[in-house]
Amino acid sequence: MKIVVLDGYTENPGDLSWEALGSLGDLTVYDRTPQEQVLERIGKAEIILVNKVQMTKEIIEAASTVKYIGVLATGYNVVDVAAAKANGITVTNIPTYGTDGVAQYAIGLLLELCHRIGDHSNTVHAGDWTNNADWCYWNSPQMELAGKTIGIIGYGRIGQKVGAIAKALGMKVIANDRSHTEGIFAGARMVNLDQLFKESDVISLHCPLFPETEGLINKDNIAKMKDGVYIINDSRGQLINEADLRDALNSGKVGGAAVDVVSTEPIKMDNPLLAAKNMIITPHMAWASREARSRLMDIAVDNVEKFQQGNPVNVVNA
Repeated sequence: MKIVVLDGYTENPGDLSWEALGSLGDLTVYDRTPQEQVLERIGKAEIILVNKVQMTKEIIEAASTVKYIGVLATGYNVVDVAAAKANGITVTNIPTYGTDGVAQYAIGLLLELCHRIGDHSNTVHAGDWTNNADWCYWNSPQMELAGKTIGIIGYGRIGQKVGAIAKALGMKVIANDRSHTEGIFAGARMVNLDQLFKESDVISLHCPLFPETEGLINKDNIAKMKDGVYIINDSRGQLINEADLRDALNSGKVGGAAVDVVSTEPIKMDNPLLAAKNMIITPHMAWASREARSRLMDIAVDNVEKFQQGNPVNVVNA
C-alpha cells in the first residue's frame, strides 16, 4: 500500500522515526503541504495521514484511491467525515496520547499566572536585581493556590488529571461534565455551570468544541464569575469569545488568563487577546512533549496496521 503523510513536521521535527510506519507500505512523508498541492501529493495513495491539512469533501471525492485517512491528533475536524463515510473511507484519530502532558501544561500555565516566573527571570537577566535597593522584589502579585477552588469544565481524562494535580497543590476541585452531573466523581464535586462560575477562583477548560460550548467564556458568563478569577485554556480556542475576555481582563474583572490555543491558528496579529492585560499566550504546544508525540506515533502506526488487517480501531466515522 502507498502511504502519504501530508504534514508530518509538527509530529516529528526530526527527533522521532517514521520507520515503523514505513514498514507497513511505500511511505512518503511531507513536512508541510499547501492546500493547493494536496491532491497532487496524494496521487494514487490508499492511506493518508494528516495533522492540520484540510481533507474537504472536494478533495475526498477527487482522491479516488484513498481508503483510509488517519488524523495525527485527537480532534478530527480537519476531515469531512461525512464525505469520507459516503466514499467508503475509514477515518481514525489518536485518543489519549497527551493526557499527562496537556494536564501538566495547564497547571504550568496556572503557575505562571500565579508567579510570572518567566517575566521575573527576564528582569534579573536585564540587571534589575543587581540594581535593586532591596535583597528581593516582585513585579506582580504572588498567589498561593492552597485553599483556592479550581473549576474544571470538561472532566474527562485530561480534566481529571488536572484535578488530581490541583488537589495535590491543596486546591478544592469542582467540575462540570455532561456525563457526570451530580455528587462526587473522580475526586471532584460535580456542579452546574452557574455554580462553577460563581465558586471558582480558577477556571480551567478541558471540554470538546461543540455548538453548545463554542464561546462558552463570554461576557454573560464572565459576569457570573468572581472578581479576579483566573482562566486557563489548553483545549480549544473557540471555547472563548476573545473580545469579551480581552474586555474583562482590561477592566480587571478577570485577574489573568493563560491560553495555549486561540480561535484562528497561527494567531493573527489583530487577535483581541494580544491587546489584553495579564494575558499569557503560547503557540499550541501543550501536546508536544517528546513522550506524548512518541505515543502518538505508536498509536498512529497501530491504527494503520489494524486497518490493513481489517480490524480498524479509533474510527470516528463508523
